[in-house]
Amino acid sequence: MDAEDVVATMKRILDPATGSRARTSLSMVEGVSASDPTTVEFKLNISYAGFADIFADRQLRIVAKDKLAELSTQPIGTGPFMFKSWSPGDRLELVKNPDYFEKGLPKLDGATLRIIPESAARMAALESGAIDIVWSMPYEAVDKLKTSATARADSVSTPTWDGVILNNDRPPFNDVRVRKALALTIDKAAIVELALFGQGEPTFSPIPPSHPYFNKALKVGAPDIAQAKKLLAEAGFPNGFDVPMQVPQEREQRVRVGVAVRDMARAAGIRINVERVPFASYTANVAGKAQIYVDGYFARPTIDTAIYPFYHSSGSWNKQLWIYKDARVDQLLDDARKTNDEAARKAIFEKFQAIAEETVPGIIAYSAAHVNGVSKKVEGFKSTPMQWLELKSVSIKP
Repeated sequence: MDAEDVVATMKRILDPATGSRARTSLSMVEGVSASDPTTVEFKLNISYAGFADIFADRQLRIVAKDKLAELSTQPIGTGPFMFKSWSPGDRLELVKNPDYFEKGLPKLDGATLRIIPESAARMAALESGAIDIVWSMPYEAVDKLKTSATARADSVSTPTWDGVILNNDRPPFNDVRVRKALALTIDKAAIVELALFGQGEPTFSPIPPSHPYFNKALKVGAPDIAQAKKLLAEAGFPNGFDVPMQVPQEREQRVRVGVAVRDMARAAGIRINVERVPFASYTANVAGKAQIYVDGYFARPTIDTAIYPFYHSSGSWNKQLWIYKDARVDQLLDDARKTNDEAARKAIFEKFQAIAEETVPGIIAYSAAHVNGVSKKVEGFKSTPMQWLELKSVSIKP
């Protein structure tokens, strides 16, 4: 790998025709070039203190410049394993990379990633010993593994969140009093139990409780139906209102969130009709259009990529979600990009969380745990907050 590989990879991601989701992470890049075989120069259009951090994103990993056209069928990289074969709908086979740069790794000679569509079949295969790891096992199966002789659940906190997306640009949720009223009806601790079977933490923030920038001075509030009704009356809805809420049909976890919110909001007079929408067309049907819907977002590698696109008024995800505009938030997030001082950045993001809690662009219900099912013969495996499947340190007991 040399600088030209880096340049080719970055240009591919930056090209709109590629359609890379990682392009958002490089929005500050105006140009990229190689000055010598080991030096890459990036020209940025803004001051961006955390630029080096964004390369922790798996979607920004470097690939060989002469293999870009073959990437979808013959992937190549610098990781611990190499591509062997791919059977669509069945399995991906990997073999050990003998030239991997970390001495003694990987420990396995290879790995097979199988596709087993039914969650019950996956768990049965794990407990029978037919497979060694179930990536992202169903939350409802965690308790059963507590008494299993052959497998265990391995859990880690993550920045991944689910919540209620409110369109701040359309009635009735363009009124902050209505948004606050809905938030006051929701028992987030109960939703963690109902939607995640207890595998998560109730929160108010897209910054997870485990993060050093989490604002510990703010607390998850208890439901207050009387105050919710008062705010609705002030907003012109003394008798509440009816509203349709979309949920992704094949994402049962989020369906459970929607049903729980519907049932909780009813006490304040907010009458929600839950509509299941096929996931394949979900974003096209709801993004920037629906008044209220349930969605969620996976962990991002940096605090800026997790917050700026979602809450800055110019943010690409914000324009598809809540269409939220607050000049104070814009200024804070712009300032955060410019400072390297950790204490200053922490203070900035704590202020951001306080404003977001006050203005309720949407309702973050919880920070979800990532849980993998693991055979008790497996050693060296750890679940990761980014939900990546890390196998380089794994070995299997006889």
